Amino acid sequence: MCRNIKTLYNFDPPVTDEEIHASALQYVRKVSGFTRPSKANQPAFDRAVLEVSRVTRELVDALETKAPPRDREVEAARARARGLARREVRTA
Repeated sequence: MCRNIKTLYNFDPPVTDEEIHASALQYVRKVSGFTRPSKANQPAFDRAVLEVSRVTRELVDALETKAPPRDREVEAARARARGLARREVRTA
């Protein structure tokens, strides 16, 4: 899975439409193999990003959990620590 696509569910504050769009864009880029599609492929690419965004919003809104919401800052700090640990292993 692409490391740039983040977990969007069960955060406080809740995920924004912009975060969902950014994740959808990363997903469509990964699946299509295009960072920037040609003019001929741009409409299909844009449609895919919109549809993935829409379905992702539906999914996130429909999910239920009894777990307390995660804190974005705590999760970001954990991700940074994992990244540092990966870099240390590579340089060792």
